[in-house]
Amino acid sequence: MSEAVIRTVAPPPGLLASLDPLLREWLPRQRWFAGKGRPVTGFTLVAATELRPPSARLGLYHLLVRTHQPALSARGGADRPGDCYQLLLGVREALPPRLAPALIGHLSQGPLTGRTVYEALYDTRPAELLLEALRSRARIGGLRFERDPGQEIASGLVPRLMTVEQSNSSVVYGDTFILKLLRRIVPGINPDLELPLALAREGCPRVPPPTAWLLAEPDETGATGGRGAAGAPAASEPYVLGVLQPFVRGATDGWELALRELAKGEDFVAEARALGRATAEVHTALARALPTVTLGRSRLRHMVAGMAERLGAAAQAVPALRPYADGLGSAYTALGDLAAEGQTWTAQRVHGDLHLGQCLRSPAGEWSLIDFEGEPARPLAERRMPQPVVRDVAGMLRSFDYAARSADPPQPDWAVRCRAAYCSGYAQTAGRDPRTDPVLLRAYETDKAVYEVLYEARHRPEWLPVPMAAVRRLADPGPG
Repeated sequence: MSEAVIRTVAPPPGLLASLDPLLREWLPRQRWFAGKGRPVTGFTLVAATELRPPSARLGLYHLLVRTHQPALSARGGADRPGDCYQLLLGVREALPPRLAPALIGHLSQGPLTGRTVYEALYDTRPAELLLEALRSRARIGGLRFERDPGQEIASGLVPRLMTVEQSNSSVVYGDTFILKLLRRIVPGINPDLELPLALAREGCPRVPPPTAWLLAEPDETGATGGRGAAGAPAASEPYVLGVLQPFVRGATDGWELALRELAKGEDFVAEARALGRATAEVHTALARALPTVTLGRSRLRHMVAGMAERLGAAAQAVPALRPYADGLGSAYTALGDLAAEGQTWTAQRVHGDLHLGQCLRSPAGEWSLIDFEGEPARPLAERRMPQPVVRDVAGMLRSFDYAARSADPPQPDWAVRCRAAYCSGYAQTAGRDPRTDPVLLRAYETDKAVYEVLYEARHRPEWLPVPMAAVRRLADPGPG
């Protein structure tokens, strides 16, 4: 590594204050920003590390910043510390045309007055520095770059930022590795590192094994090195900031593949069945690698109450849902009744946010599962809790519905065939068909559809008919 990479200098005083007006405008426009709909009123610096001192050509800063926004329920507009975000900011005298899409703004005050600030992941050199730090297991302030000693990381791999919209940011290195940088950061072991590591120990081929990862170590104040900030919440566990994994060259994600086959009028049954088998392989490996638990009456009662609470909140927010609320609620009542009678279910670690877009099909036809972070909006402790495997199955069944109803015209029968094939493929490997547990499956699928209704009403109203079609089906399932 060059001296510029391993040298750690505390960022200049006043850096965050000078960035504040630029970040207030730029941050809410990012796909991965979770606080949309509420203005950003300020920032707290959780950690800052200067990765490369500013020069006429390039300066590079790694920041963890906590946003301040009005609370959702605060009538008086009281500001509260909110989510913590990971930022990699480049600083140049002037931005070359190739980096125009990365522009954040021009600094008019503070220690770097007159410089231009931009999203550094668009720039080749900063991305190269990240890979080199992972390869050499660097320690830079509170940042720890770790890697699996059994995997080699070649130097000289050319990086490119993936520009598809997602909740995090990914850089591909020479079609060999992909680095996923988490944007919304919480202390604790992220499932996106924890579960692939566990599956790698089991030798599960369905999930790319982590090659390297980036952590931030908290100090005694709860900051992570560099210049910590007063008011940052205490944290005893490291922050997982990023994971490097092998890149599945030439792979197509399941969502794109499904839409392509729909557009051509092709069947997807064989792929759905293979995807069911792959899901079951991952579940089976996770059950071997990590503890399983039995969900008894108390845990099930709490789970059913949470589902009912989410339904009530969604019906309050989306009037179109209200006529179906009682029918949907019957799914939860039926599950609660079985729990009251003493029925139990096994729970284990699962993917947590499984859908077609989280699956990759290689050119050889093999399916892989990726992105084990879970639903980022849910607390980390909840995402790490054991769940019935039916939760993942329900997510995939909903995804087939979404694909079928995205076609013009919609093809609901296509979804019916895919759903059946996926469950039968799952049964071939797991030894148990998810459809043999209809009460639990219906409850989880209902919970997912309710979430989708609320999401689409808030963010994509034109998509609302997709989950509403499922709502009508789930509210009146009919015999069997």
